[in-house]
Amino acid sequence: MLGLSTCTSLWSLMNEGEMSVPAMGAETVVTSIDTQQFQGIGPSDLREFLDRIERAGELKRITAEVDPIEEMSAIVYLAARENGAPAFLFERVKGYDIPVLWNMWGSSVNRLAAAMGVPMGLTHREMVLAVRNRLGRKIAPVISDSKNPPVVANTLTGDDIDVFRFPAPKHWPLDGGRYIGTCDAVITRDPERGHLNVGTYRMMIHDRNHVALYMSPGKDARLHMERWWAQGKPCEVIAIWGVDPATFLLSGIALPKTESELDYIGGIKGKAVELLNGKFTSLQFPAGSEIVMEGIAYPNDVRKEGPFGEFTGYYARPTDPSPQIEIKAIHHRNNPILTAALMSDYWPSNDSALQFAVIRAARVWNDLDRLGIPGIKGVYAHPAAAGGFGMMIVSLEQRYPGHAQQVLAIAAQCPGGAYFTKWIIAVDDDIDPTDINEVLWAMATRSNPVDSIEILKNTWSTGLDPAQNPPEKRPYSSKALINACMEHRHLKVFSKRARLRKETYDRVLRRWTELGFAGEAPKIFTFEKDV
Repeated sequence: MLGLSTCTSLWSLMNEGEMSVPAMGAETVVTSIDTQQFQGIGPSDLREFLDRIERAGELKRITAEVDPIEEMSAIVYLAARENGAPAFLFERVKGYDIPVLWNMWGSSVNRLAAAMGVPMGLTHREMVLAVRNRLGRKIAPVISDSKNPPVVANTLTGDDIDVFRFPAPKHWPLDGGRYIGTCDAVITRDPERGHLNVGTYRMMIHDRNHVALYMSPGKDARLHMERWWAQGKPCEVIAIWGVDPATFLLSGIALPKTESELDYIGGIKGKAVELLNGKFTSLQFPAGSEIVMEGIAYPNDVRKEGPFGEFTGYYARPTDPSPQIEIKAIHHRNNPILTAALMSDYWPSNDSALQFAVIRAARVWNDLDRLGIPGIKGVYAHPAAAGGFGMMIVSLEQRYPGHAQQVLAIAAQCPGGAYFTKWIIAVDDDIDPTDINEVLWAMATRSNPVDSIEILKNTWSTGLDPAQNPPEKRPYSSKALINACMEHRHLKVFSKRARLRKETYDRVLRRWTELGFAGEAPKIFTFEKDV
């Protein structure tokens, strides 16, 4: 038990700025989040998802004939630049009778919510909290007891296999070919632990029964394949080319390498994933899929792949040898839907940017919680920064000396944030990390570059980073840790921020419509209390 003198000295230290001191004269109002609003069940398959988002006005059907070679992607690039643009279902693809869905997420938080079965209308911050809530539970998959699952209504084998039956697009003028795998899920098995991994990797068509599979160094499927090949054994691969939303939502995100994404996919959608056994491999795949490929990657059988316009907005590495998958079978539903995702420079047009921004932020926040780091008020990976990969922002209430620097170091290297992220920024709890304007303001007014920036070297990167040259350097990079918090040792004397009083703000809110303004007034969460 602390004695009176000890308590007195602790209070004295706090007043001297040596321990946690709140921002003087400020009141930060953090909206309480009722996790009950995150209840609900996600759609069983892509078609149920399309029904849900169409009822919400989030799906646009394009009935004009469109060429899959560069024209479809150009339309998506331009149409999706508007914030909140819908998903696009191209129903008449030139030369095909199979529709293609693009922009599954785009810049729409509502479509992320629909995939999880949580209510629409959430803010970006609330969406991160919803994902945190769902990632906190795992639901193991089950084997489907369906007698006639729709995805195996049609099976192509042997000479009937022809991947060109499907309207695989060419996205960009200098792409190395047509890519059937962009909005996809690739399933492999860990040869040591035996669990299934689900990841999103691009797949370029070579010929009717071969595709190339690109996987960055350190990614799970690549590690699996390397270990199978080291044993002199082929690696079985399943690819889902018409993917259900919950599977796609998590398949592109780094999750623990010792666990199966299928457990987390069940958690994110609120019910167990129903699996079917492969007919030509020992793997399983979600029963709610539209198009499924079963194939084999034989040891050291590689073929040139790429280039491809990637999530960074640049063509990736020059043409590289990548594992070649020999297709053993293709299963598909009647009237299947192919899914495609555009990677681009401009974030609303980059289909996976918001997905990565929200899921990665939730992962990093959970990692910080698991390590017992207190005071975290928000995390966000801004979607404009290389598709949600380039920047991570953490908002915290500073509680002790070195707190912000500790948060920066952990966020930079924890499992959820280690891959590629170059800029990790800490801001105070009066800054909304999802509002890049507030973040930039904090950087400009609270950081002193000579003291506020630390560099980590030789960190995990990607072969897709155009800033690292020659390309052989690209598995390694560096990270900048930027402390844009008020300096902890001087919190008591730090200049006071100009803020509204809460009662004035509330009065203006009540009069907003009377004053002639449309829509809702901007939400702010920090107010002046020292009046």
